[in-house]
Amino acid sequence: MPSMDTGKPRARRGFAAMNPERRREIARKGGASVPGEKRSFAKDRDLAASAGRKGGEASRGGGRTRGTREG
Repeated sequence: MPSMDTGKPRARRGFAAMNPERRREIARKGGASVPGEKRSFAKDRDLAASAGRKGGEASRGGGRTRGTREG
């Protein structure tokens, strides 16, 4: 298998390229752009659970548990 290391330094992009002050400014905002009334999962635990279950099934990961192997 070929190595991912080509010897060249990788270009810094996204958050890595920003100065720490700018990163803190963005992180401080968190989810503030979404109004509270739009955060339905925060209010409705059952809705969040059903969405998570649905996503797990769609990702073909539903039903499997750790430590078991299919042979």
